[in-house]
Amino acid sequence: MTDRLGQKQTAAMLVLMVIAREISNPELRGIVGFALDGKERRELNDLDLVASEQRGRPYFHELTERGWAWCEEELSEGEAPPPRGSLGSALYVLLGGLGRHLRREKLRLADLFMPQVELTTDEIESRIRIAYRKLSRSPRDWVGLVDLRPMLGEASTVDVDAVLKELSRSGQVHLVPESNRKTLSAADHAAAVRIGGEDNHLLSIEAP
Repeated sequence: MTDRLGQKQTAAMLVLMVIAREISNPELRGIVGFALDGKERRELNDLDLVASEQRGRPYFHELTERGWAWCEEELSEGEAPPPRGSLGSALYVLLGGLGRHLRREKLRLADLFMPQVELTTDEIESRIRIAYRKLSRSPRDWVGLVDLRPMLGEASTVDVDAVLKELSRSGQVHLVPESNRKTLSAADHAAAVRIGGEDNHLLSIEAP
């Protein structure tokens, strides 16, 4: 990347990346303490990194396709834009690690950051069952939660965990830990659902 954005512009871009949806200036101000206005907004619009639209008084902003590509490149920069402080330096160590993980797993930022929407319990349960059928080779087959979770779309982790726990309590699904813990990756640990003080990594559903 040749020209670096300023700190405020970079912060706004990274927030838009994580939120992964349109965001208003009042909401942006509540997150990072400033709005994307004036010259800084116009520059991002002119670079086709951010699409902005004014509705009433506030502006609403969203990353463009080029904006998403910029964010992916920024993960490899290695250091924050000047002036650099200790927190900015630490953030870019974290971003660099995230970028390496995405490249290693052949993932895009859009696979990691997606907008959360309110789904009903029934909708989440339906998505779990559909994903299980796609992944399992036979009824009652064991499927890794690390493989199932990415197929649930924008359902939040908290809501998915709540549905899985309720299905487990009612006996409709079975959740167990992976017996060979040495085979577990960081992604396996992150995808586990904790029940009764134990992390469960595998899911099985009886044939309907």
